[in-house]
Amino acid sequence: MLRICSLLVLAVLATPVAAAPVLTGTARIIDGDTLEIGVLGERVRLHGIDAPERGQGCVSAKGKSWACGEAARKALAELSRGTVRCEGIGRDRYDRLVAKCSAGGRDLGAAMVESGAAFAYRKYSMDYVAAENRARAAGRGIWSGEAIRPADYRAAQAPAPQAAPATCAIKGNISKNGRLYHLPGSRAYAATRISERHGERWFCSEAEALAAGWRRAGR
Repeated sequence: MLRICSLLVLAVLATPVAAAPVLTGTARIIDGDTLEIGVLGERVRLHGIDAPERGQGCVSAKGKSWACGEAARKALAELSRGTVRCEGIGRDRYDRLVAKCSAGGRDLGAAMVESGAAFAYRKYSMDYVAAENRARAAGRGIWSGEAIRPADYRAAQAPAPQAAPATCAIKGNISKNGRLYHLPGSRAYAATRISERHGERWFCSEAEALAAGWRRAGR
């Protein structure tokens, strides 16, 4: 019995662990923290940073508005010349690969934050906080005047909550996890948007949702 258990332990230890994806190639820049790598255009979100959105503006020390979002995109494009290597860490809610990327031996996330082109994204990582502190102290880029953190900017741009049809308030959403329905008051209910032209729909009861092939979110 002891020998069998030992063999089972060895078998488990010998099972290969799935390696984090590594992408290498030229990059197409989407914005200051997002790019696409390779022929297939795998979309990558840079780990640990949050750059101003492309339409976002900042205010200089002299009170003049400047396009800090577009400046961030250009900064990442300049840093990403040549071959870019991205080491995957995970996936975000948009199914983008979250990764640490480098080009020319330079960490792109660190370089973006150090130059004042992006914020350290403390919500997900503290890796670039020291670089952000240096950029702030030097008054570089977004620290040269006033800038709204991108997360706050996105929240301000978000559409008003979607009104439910009378008496039919259950949201039937289609995502990478399949057809899920969300009940009013559930965790993701307020953030879930329904697009009927993409096959999503509203339900008047759980029984109706189940009969249509949807399953309850979170189960």
